Amino acid sequence: MPEALTEDEIGVLQRSLLALAEELRSLLSSSQEGARPVDLDEPIGRLSRMDAMQQQSMLRANRVSAQMRLRQAEAAMRRFELDEYGICVECGEDVGFARLEARPEAPFCLQCQSLRESRNT
Repeated sequence: MPEALTEDEIGVLQRSLLALAEELRSLLSSSQEGARPVDLDEPIGRLSRMDAMQQQSMLRANRVSAQMRLRQAEAAMRRFELDEYGICVECGEDVGFARLEARPEAPFCLQCQSLRESRNT
């Protein structure tokens, strides 16, 4: 069972979370132009247009993922303000430093996350 976070661990995680949120905002800002629809009237070959549409589709999927992760990071920052960061929102147990170090925005302990993922498969 993970232990409660120390003050040093909280500081490390808070900085990681702020850096993650800034990185995601930057990624979303820089990829906004590429997410525009492909102009079908643009004079390029059919294969080039198909390639552009495929790249756009992948970029959109990446943007959706980044937007979701940014929302999770922002929610984690709110949990900091409420002094609830590091506590699983499902069961109330400590999430643990190792898990939060890997995913500072993680709202669930490993057990609850595993249960959620098994229900979705």
